[in-house]
Amino acid sequence: MEAREQSAASTLVPAQPRIRNVVALTSAWNFEIMPIKRRKLSKSVEIYTPKDALIPARLGGGVPKESVTRESPSKKVISYALAYVNPAIYAGDNGRVLGYDNKHGFSHRHFMGQVTAEAFLGYAALYERFEREWQEIAIKFVNGE
Repeated sequence: MEAREQSAASTLVPAQPRIRNVVALTSAWNFEIMPIKRRKLSKSVEIYTPKDALIPARLGGGVPKESVTRESPSKKVISYALAYVNPAIYAGDNGRVLGYDNKHGFSHRHFMGQVTAEAFLGYAALYERFEREWQEIAIKFVNGE
């Protein structure tokens, strides 16, 4: 009888709750509310990340992505990331066929898994180059080149 009670007691273990970053488990049943750590951005910084636009398959398919962080009064670009993602063209690098960013401390270009350093001549010029290149890649893919 004691063995049955012990095995029944051992199976009645409280279920582990999903713990988010605002709740800390302090014992089996006690929870403590912890403050959320938020990343504070300067009020003089603005982040532009438009909604992704899906390109129709007849035009090459894929998704161009953009994210730009810049200082608010001067509009100086602090960081940027441009990417054309299409796993049908290139499956490596999470489908990124073409990309430009400065996330690793220098301006560089990603193309089908290869990374090369690129001079940053201004965001407007870079964006125009990116648009022209990803559209050429998509057209070549549609034409079977």
